[in-house]
Amino acid sequence: MSEQTAQESPAEERRVVVVGAGMAGVQTAVALRDQGFTGTVTVIGAEPHQPYDRPPLSKAVLLGKAEGSAFDVDFEALGVELRLGCEVLGVRPAEHELDTEAGPVPYDVLVLATGAEPITLPGTEGVPGVHLLRTLDDAERLRPVLERQHDIVVVGAGWIGAEFATAARQAGCAVTVVEAADRPLAGALPAEVATPMAAWYADSGTELRTQARVERVEPGAVVLSDGTRLPAGAVVVGIGARPATGWLAGSGVELGAHGEVFADARLRTTVADVYAVGDCASFPSARYGERLLVHHWDNALQGPRTVAANILGETPAVYDPVPYFWSEQFGRFVQYAGHHAAADRLVWRGDPTGPAWTVCWLRADRLVALLAVGRPRDLAQGRRLIEAGRHMDPGALGDPARPLKDATADRPATP
Repeated sequence: MSEQTAQESPAEERRVVVVGAGMAGVQTAVALRDQGFTGTVTVIGAEPHQPYDRPPLSKAVLLGKAEGSAFDVDFEALGVELRLGCEVLGVRPAEHELDTEAGPVPYDVLVLATGAEPITLPGTEGVPGVHLLRTLDDAERLRPVLERQHDIVVVGAGWIGAEFATAARQAGCAVTVVEAADRPLAGALPAEVATPMAAWYADSGTELRTQARVERVEPGAVVLSDGTRLPAGAVVVGIGARPATGWLAGSGVELGAHGEVFADARLRTTVADVYAVGDCASFPSARYGERLLVHHWDNALQGPRTVAANILGETPAVYDPVPYFWSEQFGRFVQYAGHHAAADRLVWRGDPTGPAWTVCWLRADRLVALLAVGRPRDLAQGRRLIEAGRHMDPGALGDPARPLKDATADRPATP
């Protein structure tokens, strides 16, 4: 990674430009002010709306319980300039200029926080009744669909598919979820953990069709590869997202295999004076010994503090969090912390057919990740144990009646 270079202008006159007005971009601006940055801060967003939080889109906003989810941030009081409804076209690092549809924008430091964009289902472009759920406009288009209680087909049984299906069932819609894999959350969790979750769909009155591929989408119907025709007043596609970085082509900013910005441990890119944070960037984790690309809210909240600290430059900061996310689906609160890919052992706490249980992943008896369903205390304690790198007693860990914090290998058992 290249070293970021100090600009000739005094620190109080430095211009920080943030591309992206989602959680990562807004929190970068807030963190800069919180940490004492006195230069100019400009946040550029492609959407015309006031910057807003995304998790409520698949819940309160979608169900009409809230009109929006704007951040409670007084940008004027912070001295942060917002340029909304402005598309960014490219960046010229040699000139320290950003190209936008409104003209060039100079910067001393640039922060890339463009997030991710949903993957579309091939062949559905222009087909009426096909929806994505990523933006406020998406949620507002889907709200009347739920109000009319259409038959809805959801393509993809990942996190967003499950959350939307949950909301649609609450609204009284008939919902069928179509998944190409043999189980829900196939890309996120191993089979032994994800398979029990399939029963949640039936419990809620949602039909789940696994190993089912979409052949085509027609007005009013989804046709599967086996010829099955599913009636669909609306189709919601939730098959993943990719970093929104296409505009960086030719900039010299290195991108990874998934199109993500290749950041270092201090969230610097390969181009001087350019940082990247949130869903659009991957970073090396010393904790897990591999590069992580985390598409979750908490990453967009935590990373900006590291970026701000490194822009100020007084105390260099390294970013190596314990990833965390949550999901509310089918009446269950699901939380995950850590990264289980390198684990060599899995320990269950509780019965996965019951309402509350936890799965813990160990590597050499060290807790590296856990998934908690309806057990928030396990999650809170487990996250701290992962951060501390504590070794666990697998036998004690498997007892759901014992607090996680009392299941460490170097702690005497509680009488």
